[in-house]
Amino acid sequence: MDIRLDNLSSREVIGLLNEHLHSMAQHSPPESVHALDLDGLCRPEVSFWSAWEGAELLGCGAIKELDTTHGEIKSMRTASAHLRKGVAAALLQHILSEAGKRRYRRLSLETGSAPAFAPARSMYERFGFVPCEPFADYVPDPHGVFMTRTL
Repeated sequence: MDIRLDNLSSREVIGLLNEHLHSMAQHSPPESVHALDLDGLCRPEVSFWSAWEGAELLGCGAIKELDTTHGEIKSMRTASAHLRKGVAAALLQHILSEAGKRRYRRLSLETGSAPAFAPARSMYERFGFVPCEPFADYVPDPHGVFMTRTL
């Protein structure tokens, strides 16, 4: 698996991100969907990675820098054909490594509370993320779960 910094210009990546946004909208009300669109992911405070096997896109993930010591995981998505193959875990390990290189002290995320998000919550727990209060500009939301990990 080749995980690389991505400029979000390939049709494969754009397609996966559109799938991600569509899925978020299916499982959460509009006011509870915090996934970034393409413009949001292209902002300077966001670093985006894609995972490939040859010419096939496996998944993606990003870090949004909240401040010099705190990052937020964004846009974690595995392509449907590659679910349950370790893609998300490899991307998350890569993001954790990058957060360490940046000397972040904390990495946080927001995910959904619906059953469809249970596999994601479980994976984050396996990597040491624990529930936390809303961070950054988030507010309490019954459709959202906030998690964090000290690095």
